[in-house]
Amino acid sequence: MIVAGLERGLSPLAQDDLGRLLLIRHFEHALLRLFAEGLLSGTTHTCLGQEYVPVALTPLLREDDFTFSNHRGHGHFLARYGDEAGGLLAEIMGRQGALCGGVGGSQHVYHRNFMSTGVQGESLPVATGMALRLRRTGGGALVCAYVGDGTWGEGAVYEALNLAALWRVPLLVVVENNGIAQSTPTANAMAGTIAGRAAAFGIPYRRIHSIDVNAVRAELAAPVAAVREGFPLVVELVTHRVGPHSKGDDTRGPGELARVRENDWYERYAAAFPRQFTAADESARRHVAALVAEVSARPPAPWTAT
Repeated sequence: MIVAGLERGLSPLAQDDLGRLLLIRHFEHALLRLFAEGLLSGTTHTCLGQEYVPVALTPLLREDDFTFSNHRGHGHFLARYGDEAGGLLAEIMGRQGALCGGVGGSQHVYHRNFMSTGVQGESLPVATGMALRLRRTGGGALVCAYVGDGTWGEGAVYEALNLAALWRVPLLVVVENNGIAQSTPTANAMAGTIAGRAAAFGIPYRRIHSIDVNAVRAELAAPVAAVREGFPLVVELVTHRVGPHSKGDDTRGPGELARVRENDWYERYAAAFPRQFTAADESARRHVAALVAEVSARPPAPWTAT
């Protein structure tokens, strides 16, 4: 087990990385506003506070790699396919030009090499099967599967890890551990550790506390490259969910929410690099506002008009 310590400072961000971070942040805020205005159907779960995880990982992924996401997956998609943010928004709003015709909504997206599901633990067995296919076809592609700390209560996760290790498949399991599963603190629901679970299957494991995009990427570059050689890896990132579980259902007290916000990458990068951050933040706000206006003006997706 290798543990990366908490950073004392933040390294300067490349403009592309900052742009991705801010696109995801303002996209998620826009969804919460649209839901409050009654313009979204179903539900939606934002990744506020966790945006840096997929942004750090994306440059380590190849075009032929697959991403398996979960109910909190907008950031996972936008970090890889930010130029298709309009299609994702149209999918969530049920408008024409939607990635999946508007039938998948916020949680169930299948587009290019990206698949998400709202069912906890369901994606990992499928990701393992895809990784087995990639191993057999060669070429060095891998599968990146995002799960949360709450997912470790599902038996399918352990069946998948067992086979992933047994078959030596190129599977990268990224655990976004925000310390709470919907409204249940992880400490109240999970005995032992994620490290111990990975060790039980003989799977290499890394644990990272840092919110520095460059530090996270540097820490994972070599281990992710090793996954391509044919053995899974579990990476646990200790992160913070700034927003509610879904729309407005946050059960955490004021003290806990204050602690979470103190660790928010958004506030910390804004304070560390004010000039670069302010300009990029304003640009992202304008971009997302224009995106919302354009998609909102589109006709409904065909299935919603019947």
